[in-house]
Amino acid sequence: QVQLQASGGGLVQPGGSLRLSCAASGFTLNRPAIGWFRQAPGQEREAVACLSTNNEITYVPDFVKGRFTIFRGEAKNVVYLQMDNLRPEDTAVYYCGTDLGQASSYALCHGRPTEWGQGTQVTVSS
Repeated sequence: QVQLQASGGGLVQPGGSLRLSCAASGFTLNRPAIGWFRQAPGQEREAVACLSTNNEITYVPDFVKGRFTIFRGEAKNVVYLQMDNLRPEDTAVYYCGTDLGQASSYALCHGRPTEWGQGTQVTVSS
């Protein structure tokens, strides 16, 4: 059974940093792309970073490029989202998602995952 467990959200001041973690189980994380998405109240869910697990190629959209980084640690089943220089508009529920049939980070970020983890709240406020 595919499971994605997201954690690491919280309250942070503008300009601060947070690192989110997504632990994957029930499948081998060496082919499908995996990504982070967010949804603010009243807005559609949007992609913020995706990673191709077979070649480590990442895709990060322009609106967070230079501030958000996606990577895997030594435990290859955990994917991280490092968020720096956070802004109030980054406030949202953050989700990790994957599509077992999609290997491209770009395609995943422009498509829609078929598997989702539970969200973790990120609030940027002074």
